[in-house]
Amino acid sequence: MQRKAYVPGAAVLLAALLAGCTGASDEGGSPADSKGGDTGTTTAAAQPGKYRTLPEACGAVDHDTLDALLPGVEQLTDPAQQEKAYQGAAALTYDTDRRDGCTWKVESASATDRLSIDFERVVSYDNAVSDDGKAEELYTTRETAADLPEPVASGTGSPSSTDDSTATPSRAAGKGGDDAGDDGADASDPAPSGSPSPTRTPAAVQPRVLDDLADQAFLDDTLGTGSSAARQRTVTVVFRTSNVIVTIEYAEQPTASGSTPNSEEMQDRARKLAAKLAGRLDG
Repeated sequence: MQRKAYVPGAAVLLAALLAGCTGASDEGGSPADSKGGDTGTTTAAAQPGKYRTLPEACGAVDHDTLDALLPGVEQLTDPAQQEKAYQGAAALTYDTDRRDGCTWKVESASATDRLSIDFERVVSYDNAVSDDGKAEELYTTRETAADLPEPVASGTGSPSSTDDSTATPSRAAGKGGDDAGDDGADASDPAPSGSPSPTRTPAAVQPRVLDDLADQAFLDDTLGTGSSAARQRTVTVVFRTSNVIVTIEYAEQPTASGSTPNSEEMQDRARKLAAKLAGRLDG
């Protein structure tokens, strides 16, 4: 009989102990795997860029713009050749939503003109850096590498005007006074006997930052060295809008020996194209 009385008592004691453990948990005890202490400590991912896709590069430039940049297109008499010239040659790419480009090259009676555009959509794989931030970093690297000269003060003959004799050979040629009437030195300032007159670069055509284009932009202008043969001029415009970087290269090689492409005209065409491409991205 004593054995039968002992068993229920042990069961009651076990039940009480279990109830006590449960009560402790109900009174605010936390399970061993609780994540409550981690609330709010996870770093939020940086913002994605505005653009998720890119325009098709070879279709991004209309015929009228190509006619202005590549005069030889309109001189082509074969409709098939002309259409091929308008189409351009697509750059090799494995993901057109990340990078796409196109090149056009046309010969005319007076020169060979070449145009290339490149779209790059930047994606940051660092949660602490946004797509825009990464694109800005890459753009800044490009601008620094261009080694743009110090801005020229406004006003003809300003003391702060750039003296091409101190520039690198390609830039000195690119900013010389042999392609535009206002690029040369002031005739009223005679040079010392036996020394060449200095050439000054007007602010309107020197390589520079462009404050009126997209989020960031710069323009570079280089002219090949040499004087006996025709020299190729290359105008480059690079701009960033949000997480997309666009590069335009516009080059002209004259046919006639000793000819030099006009800097102001080429820069104007390249800048107009850049403005259209920026509008296309935003539109």
